[in-house]
Amino acid sequence: MCPWCYLCTPRVAQLQRTHSIDVKWVFFPLHPDTPAEGLLLKDLFAGRNFDIEAAQAHLRTLLAAEGLQFNSRTHTYNSRLAQELAKAFDSLRDALYKAYFEDSRNIGDVEVLVDVATANGIPEEDARRVLTERTHKAAVDADWALARQFGITGVPSFIAGGNKLVGAHPYETLERLIEAAKPLS
Repeated sequence: MCPWCYLCTPRVAQLQRTHSIDVKWVFFPLHPDTPAEGLLLKDLFAGRNFDIEAAQAHLRTLLAAEGLQFNSRTHTYNSRLAQELAKAFDSLRDALYKAYFEDSRNIGDVEVLVDVATANGIPEEDARRVLTERTHKAAVDADWALARQFGITGVPSFIAGGNKLVGAHPYETLERLIEAAKPLS
């Protein structure tokens, strides 16, 4: 899961309300080789001259401006199963972001994902079936392939009317992308 995508979630929701647009969330393989038990951020960023504390402080400020919380994390977790669960139950997307960024939970762990699902009204047996039988694996594989087809190499990425915008941008920039995609009357 990407903190920049989490940051853009309220902006996209505002675009949907303001411009009556349909949004299709497409999942991306961000660090797909991360083990299920997670990876220490210091190991993920080893040798990159990256200040994790400064980055997290910056994220906390940006997210707070959007009304979102962010707790410092020590680990990153593999989001593949969370993507499959969100593909099955779109209503869980925000709850999964919250579990990861606010509660620092391991969204690569089946039991954590089942807990998030049941806490958000999804029957345990339905969530567990999606995760153990991998019922939405092909759908997430298709999303990853679509991202490659569009040349997506980072998240968040936005595509509208054939135009692509990569990165967390202010609402006004996203709105210009939508306006440019509207057909001329």
